[in-house]
This record gives sequence, structure tokens and C-alpha cells, in this order.
Amino acid sequence: MLVAYRVKDRAVFLYGFAKSDRENISDEELLTAREVAAGWLAANSKRMARAIEENELQEVFGDDKGN
Repeated sequence: MLVAYRVKDRAVFLYGFAKSDRENISDEELLTAREVAAGWLAANSKRMARAIEENELQEVFGDDKGN
């Protein structure tokens, strides 16, 4: 699983795969994931809200225990 993460700000799920399906991602895929991650981590709250509204992103909330 690849997740872009900024401490105390946000985490964005980028990509997931079963290790039984493939061992790893290619260098090109990693570069693309880094570019996508940088864009989402730099996005302001208005851009994030629009992406959620347009189903480009899906917001996930933790439980009431802070998870």
C-alpha cells in the first residue's frame, strides 16, 4: 500500500496491491506516485473539498477513539 502522509495534516491513499499479485511497483510507477502525492499534500482545503465533492477523492473518518 502506498500512502502519502503529512504529520498532523492528512494522509492520502495512493495505491494498493496484494504481494501475491506482484512483488513491487516499478521505478516509473513510484515516480508517478510521488508526483501525485506531492500534489495532494500541497492541495489547499478548497481543492480537497472540491475533489471529495466530485468523487475524485473519498474522505474516510476514524472512530471516536481517535483512530
